[in-house]
Amino acid sequence: MDHAQTIALYQPLLHRIAYNLVRCKQDAEDIVQETFLKWLNAEHDKINNIKAYLITAVTNNCLNHLNKLNRKKEEYLESVHLPEFILSLKESNFSSIDLDTYLNHAIKTLHQKLEPVERAVFLLKEVLNYDYDTLQETLGKKKDHCRQLVSRAKKKLADEKAKIHFEIPSASSMIESFKKACLGDEDELIARLKRDIWNKPQD
Repeated sequence: MDHAQTIALYQPLLHRIAYNLVRCKQDAEDIVQETFLKWLNAEHDKINNIKAYLITAVTNNCLNHLNKLNRKKEEYLESVHLPEFILSLKESNFSSIDLDTYLNHAIKTLHQKLEPVERAVFLLKEVLNYDYDTLQETLGKKKDHCRQLVSRAKKKLADEKAKIHFEIPSASSMIESFKKACLGDEDELIARLKRDIWNKPQD
């Protein structure tokens, strides 16, 4: 069997393997092409089982590709201030494979750094663009107080860097509510924020 026949025989299998690992059609095609190029340049007399060689090679290439993506995401997130990162989420494509990981970390940080009323005012004002009149009506807090809370929240978050940790489990029940709010359905998020405030009284 010549090289062209080998490629035609194993390309569908390798593409399925690559796509199942990287979940991107274009990346899978590129990785399969790279795998065949390396195979063509390999010492064929040392390859006992071509199928096993190609499957191992495409799997390793996929894992290397995913590791490179993860490193790039870590480098990017380490350079982004948390408030800017959170604000960018409302423009995000929620079909992104890793968005839940980013959003999970952002929501966890908001819970760690901000009091419930600060968190509510920050999300509604800075992410969902509520004006102070609407904030006063929604949360029952005076406009001047809301301005102070926004300022306080920004100060607390100003030096916080968003860092990716892939081992963090998805623990925040606010994630789905936040997604819905970014897509226009804000009622569930507002109700959740209010419950947080009532469960922990604030001035």
